[in-house]
Amino acid sequence: MTGHLVSPFEYWPSLPLKDWQDTYATLHMWTQIVGKVRLRQAPHINHWWQVPFYTTPHGLTTSPIPYGQRTFEVQFDFHGHRLIVHTCGEDETTKSFPLAARSVAEFYGRFMDLLRSLDLEVRIWPVPVEVENPIPFKQDRTHAAYDPVYASRLWRILVQSDRVFQIFRSRFIGKCSPVHFFWGSFDMALTRFSGRRAPRHGPVPNLAHFVVIEAYSHEVNSCGFWPGGGPIQEPIYYSYAYPEPEGFKGYPVRPTSAFYSSALGEFILPYDAVRRSNNPDQELLAFLQSTYEAAAETGRWDRANLERMTG
Repeated sequence: MTGHLVSPFEYWPSLPLKDWQDTYATLHMWTQIVGKVRLRQAPHINHWWQVPFYTTPHGLTTSPIPYGQRTFEVQFDFHGHRLIVHTCGEDETTKSFPLAARSVAEFYGRFMDLLRSLDLEVRIWPVPVEVENPIPFKQDRTHAAYDPVYASRLWRILVQSDRVFQIFRSRFIGKCSPVHFFWGSFDMALTRFSGRRAPRHGPVPNLAHFVVIEAYSHEVNSCGFWPGGGPIQEPIYYSYAYPEPEGFKGYPVRPTSAFYSSALGEFILPYDAVRRSNNPDQELLAFLQSTYEAAAETGRWDRANLERMTG
């Protein structure tokens, strides 16, 4: 027999919101618990860049977290479906437990017990953020679903999105964020900066005002991936500008399936339009580039000194 077998691995799998809403809601709370540990221990970085996670070949990681002279890392493994904690130092240790259907309260207790077993005493504010009607982690027995198939699909989408976002990021030599995953809003984001200060941002529902002020202290064009929710009942890519320049929402963008959402105040591109295209990379890059141009042109950014020359 000759030739190559076709892999069943889907690089751009489907992720219908209605099929995994319960798992989505539970994962959101689990990631907030782990994320708050990083927030508690990591030194503050501009725009809250000490907060997010990053993609790995198996899932999401906190990256190294300081604990005195020791360091530890927490990983969500969506391939082997485990929560893993590595410590570094003379007492280097790895401990884990399975990611399986369990309540947020149980996950919280088990994770904190695991940290204590590694002599990592971390106290967090045990209440979720950026959600309506938050339930304290110790009391949350409402969210208790975990479908490994959809957790794996989310991870694969994040890996592909990260890869394309990194290509887009490489074209910019101005100030630019990492490609990172914010557990508060449960989205992957990448932000470019014009280099100019922005007017003070107003309050945002379910988010502390001091967080918003820090995040939007400078003019930005921010893009990302979000699994959906509320008025958007499908996974999407998004792109917005703050402050939004006059003419931004009417600027022509690509591909044809992209449009400006007045409900969100940003351009959106349905994930399925990318997944089903003949060239997902180019479809997504066209959206990222054209919406950036919308922000940069209408906002009069100094593009000559912010963008990398090609060729």
